[in-house]
Amino acid sequence: MSQEDTMAITAASKTSEFAGFLKPDQAEAYFAQARKSSSFMQLARQVPLGINGAEVPVVTSKATAGWVAEGGQKPASKGELGIKTITPKKIAAIAVVSAEVVRANPGNYMSLLREDIAEAFAVAFDAAAFHGTSTPFGQHVDQSAKIVELGTTVKASGGVYGDIVAGLKLLVTDKKKLTGFAFDRVVEPTFLGAVDNNGRPLFVETPLEDTTSVVTPGRLIGRPAFIGDGLATPVVTGTPNTGGIVGYGGDWSQAIWGVVGGISYDVSTQATVTINGALTSLWENNLVAIRAEAEYGLLINDTAAFVKYTDHTA
Repeated sequence: MSQEDTMAITAASKTSEFAGFLKPDQAEAYFAQARKSSSFMQLARQVPLGINGAEVPVVTSKATAGWVAEGGQKPASKGELGIKTITPKKIAAIAVVSAEVVRANPGNYMSLLREDIAEAFAVAFDAAAFHGTSTPFGQHVDQSAKIVELGTTVKASGGVYGDIVAGLKLLVTDKKKLTGFAFDRVVEPTFLGAVDNNGRPLFVETPLEDTTSVVTPGRLIGRPAFIGDGLATPVVTGTPNTGGIVGYGGDWSQAIWGVVGGISYDVSTQATVTINGALTSLWENNLVAIRAEAEYGLLINDTAAFVKYTDHTA
């Protein structure tokens, strides 16, 4: 038998030959990392979510009680419930590498892209949840009308500490609660250099077990706070200035999210993928593409339960 015969093509390569690069029992690791990277997911409550979504009961009025005299008539009261729906929406990402990279490390190929894909999912989710960027959901936190500009409180009255408390006052005045904060990393130097009226650091970092997390947990005026990337919006100069959002505080029990299953994936060497704005043949260029997908749901019951912190001088 000649060498040419041994190299002959007997069958076309199939995507099933690449299925071992990400085993089904490894898919959950994607979701776990995505959760670490998302400030919104850290603060909001996760709920079970089926493929058809879920109906969530919402209290619209509460029962009340009153004092009565001996033998007197007891006051009648009732609570009322409404129903809201949380519907899953698909998020996806495609990673493309050369076949040579796959051959060099086939068993661990997907682990090389794990952090990048997880972060891409988290960034897209936070952008939708906070800013409504390309959002498939009905509500986002930026719809709140409550705003506090950092730097407006003079240092003698507390400085940045006073600004944070001003956000708390907006919430409690509106009979809302403050259960936690999410801030962009751009304000981290400001927080680390700020103290309260007793000289104590404003932001206190929480000791980390996992130092690879891209979200820094801590506490701010006694509430859990997370500092991460991708929350800030650019300042748009005008009258008045817009944008400049660097963080949020609010009642995170008013926001829920869920995910349907884990991450699904497809592997292809035959498809056509858009690269740099042009359709590119994977087969013709000896490339391998991994398509990762997940379905997330988001429901914000009350956008007025949040306050936005801006910094137009940053």
